[in-house]
Amino acid sequence: MNPVQVIAVTGGRGGCGKTNVSVNLALGLAALGRRVMILDADLALANAHVLLGLASKQTVADVLRGTCSAEQAMLSFKGNVRLLPGTCGDLSMAHLTATQQAGLIHAVSDIRDTPDVLIIDTASGISDSTMNFIRASRQVLVVITDEPASFNGAYNLIKLLNRNYGINHFHVLANMTRTPHEGRALFSRMVQITDRFLSVVLDYLGDVPFDESVRTAAHKRRAVFEAYPKSKCAVAYQKLAKKVDEWPLPVYPRAHLEFFGDNLLNPALERLAS
Repeated sequence: MNPVQVIAVTGGRGGCGKTNVSVNLALGLAALGRRVMILDADLALANAHVLLGLASKQTVADVLRGTCSAEQAMLSFKGNVRLLPGTCGDLSMAHLTATQQAGLIHAVSDIRDTPDVLIIDTASGISDSTMNFIRASRQVLVVITDEPASFNGAYNLIKLLNRNYGINHFHVLANMTRTPHEGRALFSRMVQITDRFLSVVLDYLGDVPFDESVRTAAHKRRAVFEAYPKSKCAVAYQKLAKKVDEWPLPVYPRAHLEFFGDNLLNPALERLAS
């Protein structure tokens, strides 16, 4: 049994491009021969299925209601990429109770066809659900843009995860950069602040340049990696996928996503007992 690489793609504020990063990274890894699963953990405002041109008949909400299994709700894109979709506009999914979190955790942990990589496209903000999904991941990928709200939000998210949950290693990706040096400069600014106030290690993953092809592809309900594979943005995702594919795997394999369940389930049950 092979170990699973679990990656949370997150950011301090909406609009930084988390979902685009999640979907295009998944496609880049699939192009390298990896079996990838995306969990759209923006449970109330999900949109990963839109970039893949998929229609979701059943979602995480149906899984929680017990009307279908996570396996039955799964959508497939060209073989190597599967998506467990969230819901759109269902306010009941915005703040899951501890019982609901535990139910979702069990459902994901019971998936039979274990992927090589699980990418969690998190919601914006710092809800319990978002924090727990990030805590359960082996790797945390923080997306930032050169906007004050995005930069400050990313820093505050890193600070919260470090001080409250003991996470001290983060990968940083600069998105929608306008110049070749903007991403590195943005990362350097972040390191200057975190070195001063936090005990964390930040790794620079590189940058994804601003590219009108992203918007054009989205209007076609397609991801830029698949719609415009020769665009500068798609080339950047190819490089990103190769870097991520070289990350070390967990030292022990799991037959299922048991570690995902264990890491999330314990906090959920603690809240139930309190």
